[in-house]
Amino acid sequence: MVYDSFRDILKEREELSVRYDKENAAVWCYFNPKSRSCFSVTMLKEIYAVQRAIIKYFHNFNMQPKYPIRYFVLASQIQDTFNFGGDLNLFSELIVQKEREKLLEYATLCIDTVYLNAVSLNLPITTIAFVEGTALGGGFESALSSNIIIANEEARMGFPEIRFNLFPGMGAYSLLARFVGSKTAEEMIASGKIYTAKELHQKGIVTEIATDGIESVERFMKRHSKLFNGMQAIQSVKKRYQGIDYDELMDITKIWVEAALKITDKDLKMMKKFVAAQEQKNIGFTKRVRTRQDRRVGLDNISFPFKDYSGNVILQDRRKIFDRRLCS
Repeated sequence: MVYDSFRDILKEREELSVRYDKENAAVWCYFNPKSRSCFSVTMLKEIYAVQRAIIKYFHNFNMQPKYPIRYFVLASQIQDTFNFGGDLNLFSELIVQKEREKLLEYATLCIDTVYLNAVSLNLPITTIAFVEGTALGGGFESALSSNIIIANEEARMGFPEIRFNLFPGMGAYSLLARFVGSKTAEEMIASGKIYTAKELHQKGIVTEIATDGIESVERFMKRHSKLFNGMQAIQSVKKRYQGIDYDELMDITKIWVEAALKITDKDLKMMKKFVAAQEQKNIGFTKRVRTRQDRRVGLDNISFPFKDYSGNVILQDRRKIFDRRLCS
């Protein structure tokens, strides 16, 4: 069917929850990890798959999709945590085993998603990071890759990698330098400091402080949409003036791999302490933020039985049945 590419965006995934906000023409992509709130290989592949599905959807409709998408929003379903970044457990294992190629493979997955987000998927959309809580390392990098960062007052972001003798190698320097210049970017990375949302807003990194959660993001999209044509033009000018180069990201990632392979046993022990702290923070992991999930997008001319976004077979239109007990 012609809408298969749209369903592919919203289908169920292992470590993401994806929803479509029809009112604001936004695809919300929530991190929904199985265990520790970091970028597992599974999560990275699924983010990339959603990004590619959106690109395919636009192209299938000659850049004028049936259901418009103006915004791609990264958020978290874990309360008080956006994302802790790279999978430090995996890093330490690969470093001990001297698995250069596997480290590079993981890092490449990271920059593939970061790059697409930074260039707005090469589509007329705006990417947004909604940061609630902690965003460290790769979590901060993923936020920085967005065109817009909206964070709540409690949000904390930074790059602690220097504490275990490493640096954030999947876009941090390239992205930060474009916000605040090379000198400040280097200072922020080398200090290992964790910044408040207010501090990052003062630096021009955080676009807006969210005062009432998701409603702040929705209000921003409503305001932005009224000037969408002009804002898209400005966004295109910015890309032309200081665009992100994929080869630059890849070259820096290779430097990161070589640096990772040189860290000592003492550094690895410090890395393990970070993992332990993250696991401690996520003890209450069962408490997840609701995503306002609504897959009831009205598709025209549907015949039943109908297969939904998750592959489930729907025998009849449940929205038109008065007695809900009769729904299949």
